[in-house]
Amino acid sequence: MADAARKTAEMIDRFDHVYEKYGPMVLRRCQRLLGSEVIAMEAMQDTFVQFLSYGRGEEQAFSSLLYRIATNVCLNIIRSDARNPANRALPEVLLEIADRSELESKMVARNYITKLFSMSEESTAWMAVSFYHDGMTLQEIAKESGLSMSGVRKRLRKFGMNLRKLEEEI
Repeated sequence: MADAARKTAEMIDRFDHVYEKYGPMVLRRCQRLLGSEVIAMEAMQDTFVQFLSYGRGEEQAFSSLLYRIATNVCLNIIRSDARNPANRALPEVLLEIADRSELESKMVARNYITKLFSMSEESTAWMAVSFYHDGMTLQEIAKESGLSMSGVRKRLRKFGMNLRKLEEEI
């Protein structure tokens, strides 16, 4: 029994260390993708909850794992908002209403991005965000995703075609 308690305490200490070390990075990632501090905090918590199921292994890989989990959590939130706008957090809506000069352009941009991501697989959307927003190289994305560079290139090309198709509609 004492051995189990010791292992649990060690696991909690390790998680606390990872949370303190990588929490700010995960929060910044979520804020960049979601544009709302309130929703980003929730996404960060969801990221660490999911991380608990993966949380074994070398710490040097934790940052890339957390970064990828955070990206997927945020993309899922964006997709969920597209399906059910009533799920949006009230503080974000209030902030948008308070800044009416940018409200329309923000809503158009959000709808555009949501539609674009809904036209793509989740993994392709992650690759596009990583490449276009985060500046990751094709080689880095290929390594993270387990695909070849050619496979990543094909997915990004398809994403670009979806983007052009959407531009033609608008």
